[in-house]
Amino acid sequence: MDRARTVPQTEPGSTGKKGAAGLGVLLALLATVVWSGSFVATRGMAETVPPVQAVFWRWIIALLAVAPFAARQTWRQRALIRRHLGFIALASLFGVTLYNTLVHQAGLTTSASNMGMIMAASPVIMALYARLGGERLGPRRTSGLLLAALGVLLLVGDGSIGLDLGAGDLWMFAAALSFATYSALLRRKPAELGGLAFLITTFALGALMLAPAYAVSVSVQGGFEITPGTVGPLLYIGVFSSAIAFFAWNKAVSMIGAARAGVVYYLQPVCVAGLGLLLLGERTGPAQLLCMALILGGVGLGSARR
Repeated sequence: MDRARTVPQTEPGSTGKKGAAGLGVLLALLATVVWSGSFVATRGMAETVPPVQAVFWRWIIALLAVAPFAARQTWRQRALIRRHLGFIALASLFGVTLYNTLVHQAGLTTSASNMGMIMAASPVIMALYARLGGERLGPRRTSGLLLAALGVLLLVGDGSIGLDLGAGDLWMFAAALSFATYSALLRRKPAELGGLAFLITTFALGALMLAPAYAVSVSVQGGFEITPGTVGPLLYIGVFSSAIAFFAWNKAVSMIGAARAGVVYYLQPVCVAGLGLLLLGERTGPAQLLCMALILGGVGLGSARR
């Protein structure tokens, strides 16, 4: 029986078909845009759906959405899944169980804009993980990373580097750390394990880990009322933010690496601000536009191949 291979730790984009790096950047951008909308949906449910219950049903909906496409591949690779169950469970813990629970917890006490801006700190952690793993970032990507980080810090600090963080902001920084850890783990995913099989298995394990906390939440807080205001956001975060965005992000990381995908992820504050303007009527001043220009410039510099 062949032994499972891990993804080669070579410079992302150095091999493969022409245009693979561009496709990887587009997939990372797709996931970033969809996840930006999830912060608005999460904030909208903060007063009606307890965080643990929202996250649990998010993954149940995601499982139902992915199952028709992933069931056959998952059954064929069941032996491979059992062999790497420890690794998959670890990825589920950080990417499914902890990350999303922390995001929903943060939504109780901080704004959607702050959630999006603070989550943009995760690319710094991704880059550090990549460097510790032996990946060479290069001066161009490092410069882009630092430029985008400066834009995020100025945006969060309202024009200054100093930060005034509340409890919700601290929950979001913990979420950023969890997501960055998940993204770093993706580089160790066995190459033979199909993307859909990995996705549905992490969803199932994540929901299983949440089940005890869900039972406690229902018994203590009671269930939530089923209305268009609760079902609509749950469907969005279950189908789009979970099934589609996680598949796109996992594929992007496998193609261009977590560090480069993380640079694209810096666009999230810009996306959240745009959604806030379109959906909530939030205005963006000159200082915010300047910060967003720094973020966009850093993303362009750090994600370009040449």
